[in-house]
Amino acid sequence: MFLEAVLYALSGFFMKFSDDALDVENNTVLGILGGIICVIGIGYLSVNFTDAATIFLAILLGTLLSGKVDKIGHLVTLGIFLAILAIFGMPYVGLGALIVCTIAAWLDEVGNDRESLKGIKIVEKFFNYRCALKIAVLVLAVLGGLQMIYPQLIIPGMNYFQPVTFIYFLLFDIAYEIAGLKFNRIYDGLKDLYRVRG
Repeated sequence: MFLEAVLYALSGFFMKFSDDALDVENNTVLGILGGIICVIGIGYLSVNFTDAATIFLAILLGTLLSGKVDKIGHLVTLGIFLAILAIFGMPYVGLGALIVCTIAAWLDEVGNDRESLKGIKIVEKFFNYRCALKIAVLVLAVLGGLQMIYPQLIIPGMNYFQPVTFIYFLLFDIAYEIAGLKFNRIYDGLKDLYRVRG
């Protein structure tokens, strides 16, 4: 439980750090290094836990469908993630939950970049903080909790999440946001210490 929480948080932090290194600073080396740390975390989680496999595959698919995998660093980390799944395997993922989470992840990616939504404050904040996927994970976690009480609560092809998965996902998301807020300070510090170059 503790290891899961730590890995979700580290994965979220380094996912955002890698993205900003690639997209903001155009630093391929640092982007790939951050991406590898992220992929080790999500790879371990996805191989060992159904809920994590569903969430991270959905994020991958949503990102691919929105056309965001557009740099060499993204492709390298994507390749490593798929290699981890191919080598170590992964648990059964319910198609229904994967579809719901993929649509939510795709909506978050597309909504965040949609210029026409920028002036509408509540909608802008909704997509800026990637709330569609949070809601999807919350609903699946609540249904998972209800299924513990009412075992007959079954939808064919839909694997519900463990209630604690929502907490793990919040840790992932909070760490992701912290990395975004602190990126410039961390990057400048690395540049001063190690003379980071793009």
